Amino acid sequence: MSEAGAITIRTERLKLRMPDIDDFDAYARIMASPRSAGMGGPFDLRAAWGMFCHDVALWQLFGHGALMIDFDETGECVGQVGINHGPLFPEKELGWFVYDGFEGRGYATEAASALRDWAFKTLKLSSLVSYIAPGNSASVAVAERLGARLDPEAPRADPADLVYSSPSFLRPGHKRSRHVSILTS
Repeated sequence: MSEAGAITIRTERLKLRMPDIDDFDAYARIMASPRSAGMGGPFDLRAAWGMFCHDVALWQLFGHGALMIDFDETGECVGQVGINHGPLFPEKELGWFVYDGFEGRGYATEAASALRDWAFKTLKLSSLVSYIAPGNSASVAVAERLGARLDPEAPRADPADLVYSSPSFLRPGHKRSRHVSILTS
């Protein structure tokens, strides 16, 4: 885990928690589906496993990584949010996805907002980017609700990606996420 230990972030409706092996089956299913096309998929089982392990390993390597998005009351997992980095990412990336049937309810925005605020406060980042495939209007809407703006000059691994930049929440006038609590162990 990171130097801070295991991270749990709670919002009004959600609990963001470290991934565990029980999360892999649902993760592998979404990565094998057409919904992963915006991330370069669909992916076979081997590639999905490598990506899942990458999401977990980032915590040890960089002090940030993926968190699963659970309903706080029931514990049902509805997706994932994370901060990606490493040689495949020119900048630290705030990314998200929700599983089939959970779209359009604000879960991605709520989770990404909470993780973004944690990252700016804890990691002292000056910015994050979100790499979004052209045509992914749902992710563009999430990025814009987070206050990110299209940055055509930003570096990107995939030249087709749209890059949305999110400056630090410490800038004047930015509204911080409401009702967020962060637990570490």
